[in-house]
Amino acid sequence: MALSATLLLGGAVSAQKVAFEEYNLDNGLHVILQNDPSAPVVITSVMYHVGAKNENPERTGFAHFFEHLLFEGTENIKRGEWFKIVTGNGGTNNANTTEDRTYYYEVFPSNNLELGLWMESERMLHPVINQIGVDTQNEVVKEEKRLRYDNSPYGQMIPEVKKKMFTNHPYRWTTIGSMDHLDAAKLEEFQSFNKKFYIPNNAVLVVAGDFNATQTKEWIQKYFGAIKKGTTIERETFVEEPITETIKAKFEDSNIQIPMVVAAYRTPSMKTRDARVLDFISTILSDGKSSRLYKKIVDDKKMALQIGAFSYSQEDYGTYILYGLPQAPSTSENLLTEIDAEIVKLQTELISDKELQKLQNKYENQYVNSNASIEGVADNLATYYMLYKDVNLINTEIEMYRTITPEEIRTVAKKYLNPNQRLVLDYVPSSDKATK
Repeated sequence: MALSATLLLGGAVSAQKVAFEEYNLDNGLHVILQNDPSAPVVITSVMYHVGAKNENPERTGFAHFFEHLLFEGTENIKRGEWFKIVTGNGGTNNANTTEDRTYYYEVFPSNNLELGLWMESERMLHPVINQIGVDTQNEVVKEEKRLRYDNSPYGQMIPEVKKKMFTNHPYRWTTIGSMDHLDAAKLEEFQSFNKKFYIPNNAVLVVAGDFNATQTKEWIQKYFGAIKKGTTIERETFVEEPITETIKAKFEDSNIQIPMVVAAYRTPSMKTRDARVLDFISTILSDGKSSRLYKKIVDDKKMALQIGAFSYSQEDYGTYILYGLPQAPSTSENLLTEIDAEIVKLQTELISDKELQKLQNKYENQYVNSNASIEGVADNLATYYMLYKDVNLINTEIEMYRTITPEEIRTVAKKYLNPNQRLVLDYVPSSDKATK
């Protein structure tokens, strides 16, 4: 084992500290162990540093496709048997994909830890990628796209925002990608994508829950140690020029009756302090019925049926999105004017100490909740290692939120949330009922 680092951040410091150990196998697989004997369950999870942004622009949707494809079976797990093995041994499992990474996990009673490790090593070592599996999952993904995007009210909002906000960066397409691209892809292309990205030196294995550390390390070496290191992945850097003039766009959606106005701003990487401050700003503006936008525009003025704001946080850039559904006689333009007035307030006036305390309490609560289950802990450990390059953020990130000041909130609002730095998308009903 090339590298060994143990971090024992015990309960003496704080009840919420998460103690973990991390090390590397010779093949580059990073391992994180987090022992919690409070319940007789254990999670085995693997995160690969591959997402939609790593795809060929002519072959979008591959990473998400693999989220499905790598459940098809391996040389030792027959097609259709994966879920049967998991449920037959008292477990659950799932996977998810973003623009930046793909994550697989199983939760088992702790006496089945070896089984979980073996299954994840099988997925990494020799998955069966054949035409039957590709054809089957192609239909599954098409149905998912129809359900989530094509036939869902406002389902094209995120795809349209991404398309307009990014011209150079691969964030310009959605994780689900293009069905035409998937249809056109040959089997060899899927096999090549697997060989390139689903390798030990592009992955982190997290084991969390009730286990014996010595035995677990032996099993990890047994099942993962012999997997060959893959070719080092060369990653391209994509830079977007700053937005200096309002981008205006319109989209017609045949699934809606009520228009929506969207204002989207490009923001920095989720790794930055500014991204955390923008989280606070999002909460001030639209988190819950006491938030500024909801109280003013929905409750008091009755100008909107719904109003919202959220940060679409990612490894390279973020997108900050505000949206509203006007209530007649109000219009999208009226809503945008009211939203802008609240942003100007944040840019010119300091929030009160009471508001700041409320924000800090809310984030403290979210922090506790996110580490309240082994699933949450495992996900956080993998994410902080893979995307932030600092596993101990699981214990220290809350300090960033605790130290955000009213002055910082004002500064960050001034820096990123100006009319000339955004996309304004007029998202309107269409009489055309054809599928977009």
